[in-house]
Amino acid sequence: MAKEIDKEKILSKIDQIDSYLEEIGQIRPIDFKEYQDSIEKKRSIERLLQISIEAVIDISYILVSNLKLGIPSDEDILFEELNKKKIISNNIKETLKQMKGLRNILVHKYAKVNDEEVFENLDNLKDFEKFKEEILRFIKKH
Repeated sequence: MAKEIDKEKILSKIDQIDSYLEEIGQIRPIDFKEYQDSIEKKRSIERLLQISIEAVIDISYILVSNLKLGIPSDEDILFEELNKKKIISNNIKETLKQMKGLRNILVHKYAKVNDEEVFENLDNLKDFEKFKEEILRFIKKH
C-alpha cells in the first residue's frame, strides 16, 4: 500500500512561503544602510524570514510523518531523512540546516541578531524556490 502524502497541507504551506517572500519583495530595502535605518523594515523582514523558514520545516515534518520515516530528534535529522529518500538534494539539505540556524537566532536569540547576516540572506531567497521545486517534483511523482 502506498503511503499517503497530505498534498493539500504541503501546497498550503508552499502558498504561505510564496506570500511571505512576496511581502519581503515589497519592503526589501535597496541597500544595507536603508535596512539598518528602518527598524520597521528590519523587524518585518526578520519575522517574514523566520516564518518562511518555519513553513519549510513544517513541510519537512509533514513529509517525514506521512512517509513514516521515523520521529526525528531535531531538524537536522529531519533533513537527513528527506535527503536519504532523495526527496531533497544534498545542496538543499545543507541550505535547510543553515536556514534553521538563522531561524534559531531570530527566534531564540542564541546569538545576537547580526543585521548584515540577515540582510545578506535576502540574496538567498532563491533557496526557498529551489526547496519548493524539489518538494513539488516529489509530490507530483508520488
